[in-house]
Amino acid sequence: MLPLALTVGEPSGIGPDVALAAFEARAALGLPPFLMLADPAMLHRRAARLGLSLAIEAIEAPEAAIDLFPRALPVLPLANRHEETPGRLDTANALGTIEAIDRAVRLVLEGRCCGIVTAPIDKKALYDAGFRHPGHTEYLADLCAAILGRPFMPVMLLAGPELSCVPVTIHIPLSEVPKQLTTELIVATARITARDLRERLGFPEPRLAVSGLNPHAGERGAIGEEDERVIRPAVEALRAEGIDAFGPLPGDTMFHPEARHGYDVALCMYHDQALIPAKTLAFDETVNVTLGLPLVRTSPDHGTASNLAGTGAARPASMIAAIRLAARMAERAGRPASTAA
Repeated sequence: MLPLALTVGEPSGIGPDVALAAFEARAALGLPPFLMLADPAMLHRRAARLGLSLAIEAIEAPEAAIDLFPRALPVLPLANRHEETPGRLDTANALGTIEAIDRAVRLVLEGRCCGIVTAPIDKKALYDAGFRHPGHTEYLADLCAAILGRPFMPVMLLAGPELSCVPVTIHIPLSEVPKQLTTELIVATARITARDLRERLGFPEPRLAVSGLNPHAGERGAIGEEDERVIRPAVEALRAEGIDAFGPLPGDTMFHPEARHGYDVALCMYHDQALIPAKTLAFDETVNVTLGLPLVRTSPDHGTASNLAGTGAARPASMIAAIRLAARMAERAGRPASTAA
């Protein structure tokens, strides 16, 4: 029985707020045990600011978290301190934010935690401190590669109660999408998606709806050539492999309720094509899941919302959903949490 490792994220944002709120609701919601990688002093100050009377205890090893969780929030202290400055970025906090991610990955790969739940980071704060990765997802993949000595291709899944989406290209400018979108990239993304849907999320025969890139999926080449030249060959290759993929589909008609009944995941060509419908339909319940890695990682599907930090207005629903989904995925992967909800 292993705990989840929850990283603190950007301390000036709502990551600490929603983590503390999730812990406060643990018994009522039947949440699985988790530990936090954070500065205990910062968490104490944030809890006091939020008016939460919570027991928060530092631990020396993750193994202590299971027994402690019913009565106190277990925290593995960071070597780098975090200032409690809600709503105000402090570049000095970046080292602790990165340290929490690094240590969480190692704890899971060492078999001491069953999965990672990451609170949101602020990329600008990290960039100002020298961080050079496009985002959380890519950094996790590079960490796993460095530790295990082989490359991994991360795939971002937005998993919601009404819609699940995967963007093929992620954190790149929209102008770069047609340049970087290839048949090979679509096929590789779809393979990982189909495999992890089967092995980690319980879909025996996942159905993948593949979007087009251009309006009306290009109208057979009348509005751009990418849909016929790049996307359709990918769909044909996937079907030849036995993967239930179909498309390219027009992006303006594939997300209404009747259309969504016909597939399990929408494979979208760029970031906002996937995230806009996912967040519109279920902003508070959608979870960001990283597929393709040798570990379970989920995250709430919202940003740092620094304007809400420390106010008590942040809603913890997405963090709670991320914790629950990580526990279920860990159990399917053979690293069960103690009481997966």
